[in-house]
Amino acid sequence: MILRRIALLVGLLCAALATQAPEFMEQYRQRLGGAVDELSRVLARFDSDAAQQGLSEQAGIARLRGNGDALVKQRAAAIVEDRVRLDNLKQAQADLRGEGPLARAATLLTHYDGALARGTMADFQPAVPTTPEGFVFGLAGFLVGGGVVHASGRPLRRRLRERTA
Repeated sequence: MILRRIALLVGLLCAALATQAPEFMEQYRQRLGGAVDELSRVLARFDSDAAQQGLSEQAGIARLRGNGDALVKQRAAAIVEDRVRLDNLKQAQADLRGEGPLARAATLLTHYDGALARGTMADFQPAVPTTPEGFVFGLAGFLVGGGVVHASGRPLRRRLRERTA
């Protein structure tokens, strides 16, 4: 009897935690949009500066790489990294935009960006789930949490039944 109560309590706790997944994904998506906007701004500024010198982005990077100054070479490497990251983040943003509510979780995992996730978690604000997606995640959390406790208590219940018999 006590094990069922513990399973119920753990199930409810897991449900409460799981209902925060959609909110985390939403806050991650918003932060993703901000990162895309900011990286786009930085790269547009570089492209503008290169264009003023009559250079394309690639030619501007090549000029920076050819410079003898270590700081300037580091800047070239940073621009290349920013371009790759921006392309990845834009792809993630497009994929998240095109997905249904439950598929976003899988899409988020396939396009996971550690820096964005850490920033999202640092600023995360829990919310009361009011969407069908929140309900589904809560139900899944309840079933998994309660199910694990219930299943792990089977050997104990069996021993108790054997003692009383």
